[in-house]
Amino acid sequence: MRALLAAAVGLAAAFALVLTVTAIGPPEGATSPRPLLTSVPAHP
Repeated sequence: MRALLAAAVGLAAAFALVLTVTAIGPPEGATSPRPLLTSVPAHP
């Protein structure tokens, strides 16, 4: 019974987090037009 209660509490917390993020909306601002380089470019 405790496991069921713990699962219900966790599910409710996750659902509340999703609703909060949805209500706030996307962050303001723009993305950078330049790509992020994650490795050193290869030399030709």
